[in-house]
Amino acid sequence: MQVKRNRHYGRWVGVAFLAVLAAMLIHTLFSNSRFQWGTVADYFGTASIVEGLLRTLWLTAAAMAIGVVLGTVLAIMRLSPNPVLATSAGVFVWFFRGTPLLVQLIFWYNLSALYPKLSLGIPFGPEFVSGSANEFITVYVAALLGLGLNEGAYMSEIVRAGINSVPPGQREAAEALGMGSRRILFRIVLPQAMRVIIPPTGNQLIGMLKTTSLVSVIAVPDLLYSAQLIYSSNFQTIPLLIVASIWYLIVTTILSIGQYFVERRFSKSENKPTLTFTDLKRIVTNGQREVSV
Repeated sequence: MQVKRNRHYGRWVGVAFLAVLAAMLIHTLFSNSRFQWGTVADYFGTASIVEGLLRTLWLTAAAMAIGVVLGTVLAIMRLSPNPVLATSAGVFVWFFRGTPLLVQLIFWYNLSALYPKLSLGIPFGPEFVSGSANEFITVYVAALLGLGLNEGAYMSEIVRAGINSVPPGQREAAEALGMGSRRILFRIVLPQAMRVIIPPTGNQLIGMLKTTSLVSVIAVPDLLYSAQLIYSSNFQTIPLLIVASIWYLIVTTILSIGQYFVERRFSKSENKPTLTFTDLKRIVTNGQREVSV
């Protein structure tokens, strides 16, 4: 019996439609002189743009470092049997996930309106260090507080999901071998939880790179703000926005490639078995893990 192949007419129609749209887009990009590609090329590698790009990369790395550390602490607190710790972490996550990041950035930038003077010392006692809030809360500090604390709230949910993905039997077996809770967390649970934590963390990193553009509102000279300073003086708004967009695309593409290889590495490890009782016993006796997770 001869098998008749199905004709996917809808698929070919869709391909033709997308091809027409792509041709129209390419045509308008190169035929519309208002894009001013020559101006884009002139400003693409200027010193102010490159310096803004470096500040963007620095903000991304610093804010993600704060977010990962804070998120891990919050996740451990939320999973704690202590109701005070769990509730405190839950309220933190609720607040910083429930309010817009832009509002948080503006709030930290204007903190001196609430507290003109900041001090460090014993509560209701002597002050060791004090000074004007404007001296402590610079635009960079405000940016890191806004980005880092907000990211910490989201990372806590990612880390918590990773910890919960580890079978409870792993903890029970480790406890049966006499391991302490801290050692169980850092030697047994977190290494296996990384399979779940790493991939979404890559997405958060890429998102953070683009989110740093919000700090231009509080005059942090990042990539976008550097472009804004230039087009506010020469009125070449569209070309300078294209310059910033191209740089964002380049960096996000590099990060996406790195994320692809990291995810492929951890997807392979998903097929590996979890730690056995013998593996856990080996950790206790030898003080190190000898199995790959």
